[in-house]
Amino acid sequence: METKVDLDPIIEALVATSALEDLERVTVQLRNTLGVDHVVYHWVDSAGDQYGAATYSDTWIERYADQNYLRIDPVILGCFQRFHPVDWKRLDWSSKAARIFLKDALEHGVGNQGYSIPIRGPNGQFALFTANHTCEDDVWADFMEAYGRDLILIAHYFNRKALEFEANRKPEISRSLSPREVDAMTLLALGYNRAQVAHSLSISEHTLRVYIESARFKLGALNTTHAIATAMSRGLIVV
Repeated sequence: METKVDLDPIIEALVATSALEDLERVTVQLRNTLGVDHVVYHWVDSAGDQYGAATYSDTWIERYADQNYLRIDPVILGCFQRFHPVDWKRLDWSSKAARIFLKDALEHGVGNQGYSIPIRGPNGQFALFTANHTCEDDVWADFMEAYGRDLILIAHYFNRKALEFEANRKPEISRSLSPREVDAMTLLALGYNRAQVAHSLSISEHTLRVYIESARFKLGALNTTHAIATAMSRGLIVV
């Protein structure tokens, strides 16, 4: 994980997916590209049905369901209460149930480090995107410094595709935002400043300004904050 790798092929693979099942293949591709233990995308659609694309072992997935770990998993509980990405070490693992769960997870190949990104859709959808690995804290800190922002962007690409695949998806609103405008507005909504957004999207700040002004015009917004709020209320961006 010392040399940063190009993640553009992952974005291209996500754009090319045509069904929820394809997301499983992309999680494997991303895991291999990053050199981490696991990548997980868990999605609950507007009807309450759940879908998963994960590189965890079948044994762990089955055990997780059999033990009903969903009700005590600190990652699920913590992220459902948050809107921003979280490092697993910042979650509450103090309860006896949480410690038993963690011990079981580690014994089934789940890494000791994790970074999870909660994402909410316009009609009650909830998704969780996670990168997971086994390493020391300093190694994980370096990894997150290199890839944290990229993982947020990729998480939103995963979720955008999942929303497209939803059976009862509503038609696009007229004058919808372009993919680049969605990316820019999403990162701004997450609290990135313009320099950070431009860096994450590998564009100049001038080009970013063009995307933002275009989005404002399409949304009839008075300023960037108004544009973000309008885009979120219409379900054009998901944070």
